[in-house]
Amino acid sequence: MNALPKRKNIRLKEYDYSTPGVYFVTICTQNRKHLLSKIHVVGAGVLDRPLVELLPYGVVADTYIRQMDAHYDYLSVDAYVIMPNHIHLLIRIHDDGRSGTPAPTKGNSVLARFVSTFKRFCNKEYGENIWQRGFHDHVIRDERDYDDIHRYIENNPLQWEQDELYAD
Repeated sequence: MNALPKRKNIRLKEYDYSTPGVYFVTICTQNRKHLLSKIHVVGAGVLDRPLVELLPYGVVADTYIRQMDAHYDYLSVDAYVIMPNHIHLLIRIHDDGRSGTPAPTKGNSVLARFVSTFKRFCNKEYGENIWQRGFHDHVIRDERDYDDIHRYIENNPLQWEQDELYAD
């Protein structure tokens, strides 16, 4: 029997992902299938914004993202965008749990738990798994990093065809 290839760990070594702060998270669909939304570019002016039309899978994802603030006392979503084949989120882990409930400790990553719960809830409603295994994260290091990522999320639909996750 052939052993499965060992997955590369892309997490920062020795970093406690339960540490209060802000994290940029990307969750992709399997095989980059366009299941979540359609991007419609309206007009060609500088101030024109693309329209993100959520497809049925995207509507479900949007519902669960919006419910996460209520589900987790120690976590909130600062910004997000649902693209055709991926979702970008800015997730904030609060220092005091807002209700006194401490965030899980190292080894039980808040981000991993959030993504796992999110995918599980969506998949149950979908009746199938549409998500790629794992997720990408980036630890927000300072205010400039936060502003850059927030702007990236906000402008991602406008840059869709140049996005590294773009696929026809």
